[in-house]
Amino acid sequence: MQKKIVLRLTPDEAANEKAIESHLVQQLGIPPTRIYGYFIEKESIDARSRKQIWINKTLHVFVDEPFVNRSIQHIEYSSVHNAAHKVLIIGAGPAGLFAALKLIEHGIQPIILERGKSVRERRRDLAKLNKEGIVNEDSNYCFGEGGAGTYSDGKLYTRSNKRGSIDSILQRFVQFGADEKILYQSHPHIGTNKLPHIIAAMRQQIIDAGGLCFFEQRVTDFVIEHNVIKGVITANCQQWHGNAVILATGHSARDIFHLFFRKGLAIEAKPFALGVRVEHPQALIDAIQYHCPLPTAFPAHSERNAHLPPAAYSLVEQVNDRGVFSFCMCPGGIIAPAATSPNELVVNGWSPSKRNNPFANSGMVVQVNEADAGQWLQKHKQWLQLQMQEKMYAKKEHYLQHPLLLLFFQQWVEQQAYAAGGGKFVAPAQRMVDFVNNKISTQLPECSYIPGVQSASLQTVLPDFIHQSLQKGFYQFGKKMHGYYTNEALVVATESRTSSPVRIPRKTENLQHIQVKNLYPCGEGAGYAGGIVSAAMDGELVAATIAATLHL
Repeated sequence: MQKKIVLRLTPDEAANEKAIESHLVQQLGIPPTRIYGYFIEKESIDARSRKQIWINKTLHVFVDEPFVNRSIQHIEYSSVHNAAHKVLIIGAGPAGLFAALKLIEHGIQPIILERGKSVRERRRDLAKLNKEGIVNEDSNYCFGEGGAGTYSDGKLYTRSNKRGSIDSILQRFVQFGADEKILYQSHPHIGTNKLPHIIAAMRQQIIDAGGLCFFEQRVTDFVIEHNVIKGVITANCQQWHGNAVILATGHSARDIFHLFFRKGLAIEAKPFALGVRVEHPQALIDAIQYHCPLPTAFPAHSERNAHLPPAAYSLVEQVNDRGVFSFCMCPGGIIAPAATSPNELVVNGWSPSKRNNPFANSGMVVQVNEADAGQWLQKHKQWLQLQMQEKMYAKKEHYLQHPLLLLFFQQWVEQQAYAAGGGKFVAPAQRMVDFVNNKISTQLPECSYIPGVQSASLQTVLPDFIHQSLQKGFYQFGKKMHGYYTNEALVVATESRTSSPVRIPRKTENLQHIQVKNLYPCGEGAGYAGGIVSAAMDGELVAATIAATLHL
């Protein structure tokens, strides 16, 4: 028979097979010879007690019957070389790749057009951005094969399962090379060093099955006839045609949002979050979360138990009825420049699979809505009007009702951050206590951000309501995590690409754009996902919907 057993173990016990077996024997009340094996269904860390850290494991145990290991769901992809239907997919991020695989399952040929380069070729552009301060606007941390998540951590945690099966997405990652641990960890993580190989394996499978994938093909226009999309035009003036178009361009494809507006196609301003990235020594976060000895100097080697991973945290606080919260927390990670345009500074974070860097960083962001952006940009009308004149928008509608209002707000903050850093994507920064006390830091601690940091007052970078909310938030977080509020922590501006500031509306019944037939807005860029897994689920959902429509 098979049984589900939940064990509460110390970290040392959880890492010891004999200790686990001993606990199983004790809990089941049977001799060890009757236990034929087990596999882990779930695993999580409970660090609430100051006296003892616990590892909770849910085990699937085989008693008096042969052990059968966890079933890994492998899908065999049939050839679509001669498929009757072809679908264009704009963007090779998780939404686009998973949509392509799902289309192949349904006998439809996917044609992927990606503005950036392959995962291998992207590395050269990331190196130039980090070391020389030169950004390739089509190949960077946001654009290129695999999307923004490929080189920004590879975290697979999501609370949303309304658009599909989380387990199915994780199974697919395992099929293409991810560690099986992601199937049972409470916060699964692949790592920036490993995810590119998995993405490349997915692309190869798509090609082997007859799908097509083209890089450095930035879409510049849509081919629409009688409110039906027939195809797209790329920057090299080439036309591409398909039975449908999946738009999976990601949260930073501002040119696509501008294209929608110029063509009079419906888009909407969407609330998002903006703030900073905060970096602590990992040893300090370990000491706070695992209640282990605090190092006397930073950065320093952590004193945490060897069988515990680098500690993470999740924080949220209401400040003046406004949410302030941590975002994309990266234990043992690195802060990276995620800009997509010159003269605009964006920071993000990532971790390798071992999470073995000496720093921990996290976005710390504040909710922003249309009223916030409108009030702030009223103070900067001259800048906003200049932006709109450059895009030839000034005569079309009043800027406060503009669907790109939050995008303009995001852009303004990024330009302020770039200027405050002094250029070449050097980031403006303050020590945390100095930030709260409006004091310019005379000296900055060591930081993982490769382009470098420059001491500056972030009051000049962040809008007042964001700056003040973060000040109060940091102080309150220090009460929840004693030791978090410290000048050993560095506040780096600006974390602004948390999600898309624009939504591309689609019909509920068929997921098509509300005005254009056969155009399917998809994933994070369209406003329907918030990370790798949710974007992948949305890609599969859209692909399955297209298949059902085409096969009618």
